[in-house]
Amino acid sequence: MSAALDRSAVAAPARRPRIVHIGLGAFHRAHQAWYTAKADSEWGITAFTGRSATAAAALAPQGGLYTLVTRGSEADEFEVVDSILAAHDGNNLPLLTEKLADPATAILTLTITEAGYRMAAGAGAPRLDLADPSVAADLAELADAYDGRVFAPSALGAAQLVLRTVPARILVGLAARRAGDGWPLAVVSCDNLPDNGSVAEASIVALAEQIDGQLADWIRENVSFVDTSIDRITPRTTDADVATVAAATGFADASPVVTEPFSSWVLCGDFPAGRPDWEKAGAQFVAELEPFERRKLWLLNGAHTLMSFAGQLRGHQTVAQALADEQVSGWVEEFWDAAAAHLQEPELDIPGYRRALRARFGNPRIAHHLAQIAMDGSIKLAARALPVYRAERDAGRDGHAALRLIAAWCEQLAAQHAAGTPIADANAEALVAVLDDAALEAGSTAQSAALVAIIDSRLAGEAEAVDAITALRPGFAN
Repeated sequence: MSAALDRSAVAAPARRPRIVHIGLGAFHRAHQAWYTAKADSEWGITAFTGRSATAAAALAPQGGLYTLVTRGSEADEFEVVDSILAAHDGNNLPLLTEKLADPATAILTLTITEAGYRMAAGAGAPRLDLADPSVAADLAELADAYDGRVFAPSALGAAQLVLRTVPARILVGLAARRAGDGWPLAVVSCDNLPDNGSVAEASIVALAEQIDGQLADWIRENVSFVDTSIDRITPRTTDADVATVAAATGFADASPVVTEPFSSWVLCGDFPAGRPDWEKAGAQFVAELEPFERRKLWLLNGAHTLMSFAGQLRGHQTVAQALADEQVSGWVEEFWDAAAAHLQEPELDIPGYRRALRARFGNPRIAHHLAQIAMDGSIKLAARALPVYRAERDAGRDGHAALRLIAAWCEQLAAQHAAGTPIADANAEALVAVLDDAALEAGSTAQSAALVAIIDSRLAGEAEAVDAITALRPGFAN
């Protein structure tokens, strides 16, 4: 029988809780928590879940420890990661507020998904969607609880102040930090968004401005928002993975994480209260992040998005299966060619990066499921397909390689809806309304335009682009 995995079973250094993390999922544990464990023996993480308390419930009895399975094409490697000191339910607002106000806390990291920032669609510069029902509800709650300096401690209990969005919860903690000695803090977004630091800042500061302009000014002056580009394929853990870990290590780990050998973390920004030596684990700190961000969002994430829709339409379940399909592989290469034309910086080494991606995608032992990647497609496409399309059009080309991602998304949505499969998307209600509209014939130009409008109203108004998307839609049949 396997031994329990807990702090008494594993020799670990005495870390201090100096990082707060929100979004305790597999990616965080394969990426930022792993980098922290590798880089520094003094820094520790107090982790909070985002939407569900499940991950915290699994990790808490293990003292935050978990096994990271690095799955190469031929064999697995196992290591126990010790950087998470405590795991909590993200809905525990009093505790989150306490940790964010603690002067020992120097960094807040986030993996709350693209949808978690509640940005207005097609807004250009990042802008909080004040019309979002959850944002509006949180603002009402915050306004009632604010006493002119902090959100009253008596209101922090779950029965009094119930917040739906992560930025609102962060704002409560920042107000408490300001009410102390105003210690500086770095907020580090690790979500797949262009200018993710700016997005995090726009979301939190906009909420603050609605409550108290002076609080918003304090955030601008004392909180650094760091931009990052993150990369490590991390599929969902299966029951078979849990059994593999127990057999290989002798520990009964309730929540191991499986990941690939490759990892990348590029950061740009200030850490006014210090940070771990993440460089020791391979992180890069650069003066200009945007080229690296484009490379990753377009080539890796863009290809993932294309395969997630086109691959499912052709009967595939994983990235490796989709890439083995010559037709899908050809579409990926066409999209990469289009994107690469706008990635000319020598330091990006685009030919080498493409070769590495093919090897990573083709790893048959990493079961990266297309349905998981396809979630929140309406938000992802805005960052992954539209910039390449716009760049191609500005260069005098048709941009069809980028529009194919949107066409595949339209077709996959229609197929899911027809099969009665729920649509996992932050804009699911609006998407279902379009798909339910009897006046919009399935596969028609009108339906394409209505779906595209949910991604970008400007593109939906461009007849040539919508016609091209509609013409591409039937081409995914197996």
